Amino acid sequence: MNVSLLEQHQKIASTNRNILYGTKPKYEEKQPASKLHLMQAVIESFVDGIFILTTQGELVHANERARCICQGEIPSEIRRICQSLSESCQLFPSQNISIESEIKTKSQAKIRVRARWLEANETNNDYLIVTLEDRKQTNQSMAISEAKKYALTEREAQVWLLRRANYSYQEIAEELYITINTVKKHLKNIYAKQQEAVINEQ
Repeated sequence: MNVSLLEQHQKIASTNRNILYGTKPKYEEKQPASKLHLMQAVIESFVDGIFILTTQGELVHANERARCICQGEIPSEIRRICQSLSESCQLFPSQNISIESEIKTKSQAKIRVRARWLEANETNNDYLIVTLEDRKQTNQSMAISEAKKYALTEREAQVWLLRRANYSYQEIAEELYITINTVKKHLKNIYAKQQEAVINEQ
């Protein structure tokens, strides 16, 4: 690797660290804005919410999805999860530990939380990254994807979306103004299409 290419890689790595830690690099005026904000753009593009916190629970960065899920503040349950992760690191310093849990937000949405260490570089291990997965949205996205994959009709897609959201047969029937027998018929057709797709993939 020639010197100029090595210098370029070092500058990009330094830029990424500065973006995460909130400091400005000395060469900021020499770098295009697209490079300086690359990491933030990537984090913002995630479907899941992302928090980056210090071990003391101070917020370093949160993407828009995280702010939306948590309505602008970090729930106390997430701070407790981060505290547990910090304590576990002291007990098992040589192990790469992550902690997963499920919490409810103020709006009663079920959120899967996963906290782990953010290894920004070899000498600094003082940051945690917390991902927030909205289970309802995930199930909805999966249902839409499966509806396309299995070529479901519009009504089958509606039934499958509700079934994926853990609606009972009765609740689906009431939501779509159809009978329970019609719900069963649609689900039977959906399962048949799924089975056919599995056979065709083999």
